[in-house]
Amino acid sequence: MSRRTLVYFVCSPHSRTGVTTAARLLTDYYLSRGVPVEGFDTDSREPSYALRFPGMSRVVDICDVKGQISLFDRLLVPDEMPKVVDVWSRSFDQLFSTIAEIGFLDEARRAGVKPIIFYQSDSSQTAASNARLLNTTWPDLWMTVIHNEGAAPLGPDALHLLAQYPARGKLVIPRLEAAIAQALDDFDLSLADFLQEPPTDMSIVVRAALKAWLLPIFTQLQSFELRLDLQSSEFLR
Repeated sequence: MSRRTLVYFVCSPHSRTGVTTAARLLTDYYLSRGVPVEGFDTDSREPSYALRFPGMSRVVDICDVKGQISLFDRLLVPDEMPKVVDVWSRSFDQLFSTIAEIGFLDEARRAGVKPIIFYQSDSSQTAASNARLLNTTWPDLWMTVIHNEGAAPLGPDALHLLAQYPARGKLVIPRLEAAIAQALDDFDLSLADFLQEPPTDMSIVVRAALKAWLLPIFTQLQSFELRLDLQSSEFLR
């Protein structure tokens, strides 16, 4: 049975909420399973996502028509290769405005492409309001909320805040101690390769902590994939 082509828009209307971290984790999750990925970085100023995945990602400026063509035409190719779009906060409004203007979701449905929103939560009301607006505009669009406990902590009201997002499930990215998190800043560190063969010059303490942080995240992503498969199974209709 052929698989659908999954297109992930990893996004937030606000900066410094962990969007690039989530896009990186999602990409490395697929790579760790031997699944090729195509990535897109909409931050044309500081494209840190694209720098982490050279050769398999490109920088696109979606405020420019050429950038829109480069992005959306490629996303509609049903080649069964997951596509990951790291949406810069300054590109957030433009992205969804363009999606509405060109009728992207209808075209994706006809092409057998499955768009998915990985929406980064934060403690502001505007983030939840934007999520509800997307859900009202496109109620069939799959949205999963991400709670990055380090980049965008929600505090003691976390459950209440997350309940305001109209999402199908959530992905939790635990906080890392600062000394461990520094290892993630290395652009040469592939998390997919790390699981197979950690760098020899990495502290054994950092290695253990990073692995303990990473494996539960990848388990959540695997569960998410299984949920998608069950939702689309012809035997459950």
